[in-house]
Amino acid sequence: MRILGIESSCDETAAAVVEDGGRILSSAISSQISTHAKYGGVVPELASREHLRGIVPVVRLALEQASTRIEELSAIAVTQGPGLVGSLLVGITYAKALALTRHLPLIAVNHIEGHIHSVISQQLASDSPVEFPALALVVSGGHTHLYEVGEKLTYRLLGKTRDDAAGEAFDKVAKLLGFGYPGGPVIDALAVHGDPHAVHFTLAKMKGNTLDFSFSGIKTAVLRWTEARDLSGEIARRRGLLGETAGPSVEQWLSVTPRTTLDLLASFQYTVIEELLRRAARSAEEIAARSVVISGGVACNAGLRRAVQKRRLPYPVFFPSPGLSTDNAAMIAAAAFPKFARGEFADMTLRAQANLALV
Repeated sequence: MRILGIESSCDETAAAVVEDGGRILSSAISSQISTHAKYGGVVPELASREHLRGIVPVVRLALEQASTRIEELSAIAVTQGPGLVGSLLVGITYAKALALTRHLPLIAVNHIEGHIHSVISQQLASDSPVEFPALALVVSGGHTHLYEVGEKLTYRLLGKTRDDAAGEAFDKVAKLLGFGYPGGPVIDALAVHGDPHAVHFTLAKMKGNTLDFSFSGIKTAVLRWTEARDLSGEIARRRGLLGETAGPSVEQWLSVTPRTTLDLLASFQYTVIEELLRRAARSAEEIAARSVVISGGVACNAGLRRAVQKRRLPYPVFFPSPGLSTDNAAMIAAAAFPKFARGEFADMTLRAQANLALV
């Protein structure tokens, strides 16, 4: 059984064909980074336009890579939300058209559930499947959520960010310091050259649900740190480097970044990772988790992966492969298989939901 997945929740147009729940036959992605980089973040209207340009060739490429004709598909799966409503509409409209004209079932998938399935489906094909109950930490530029995942793939929200997502904090700090967009990978690459204990950041103390996150405070602390030291000249040099080079190398960044700033980056990343893993560990203990899943774009962060390896945890921790960490359509198709088995199909009234909750 083969399902075509379509993902267009933010700034990447993606399509993929997945067979029998876990075998990825193709995964095509059209990135919009070059479009949005000059603005320092995703511009929703531009994202929608780029999806309109990319959706047909990306789907065609995914089918070609999978050596699959539309007639051979069992269903069409598409991201319903959460995400940018204009971007979601492009994927949903095209998925509806395919489903209607080819008489195929249409399956609506929650984007966050897709990230969780990027790990579950990957582990199904290995000798170490995810054991339930599992704790899922979904952490990206738009999401920082903790879920209890039950054996029948039921979800219970345990905690979430009250302001910025972790990935968003990375990107905003990188932009503030002149590293451009997206800045998370740059901070991760440079943090190993600094002292993670050089700058003290206070861990957030949450009232109410103590499993919730907050990253606005550390972002403001970085701003105050830079203002107190007047880094305008240093930041200007880095922005100048961005103007000269498309994607400066680590060596080039190091040439315009003094040790004090490297210490700042290392300390910032260390604190964010501590926030994530401390709450994840507390949540896993609370639900007696038998395994932990960490997914989303920030799951690519090498510092996060090293921090997990250093901890002696009583349960296995699973990450997706790098290609399945960022937004992709293979995870959407994979998440659709259980829905197909349960007969959970959408109709032509399906609409985009920018704030769709996972329940």
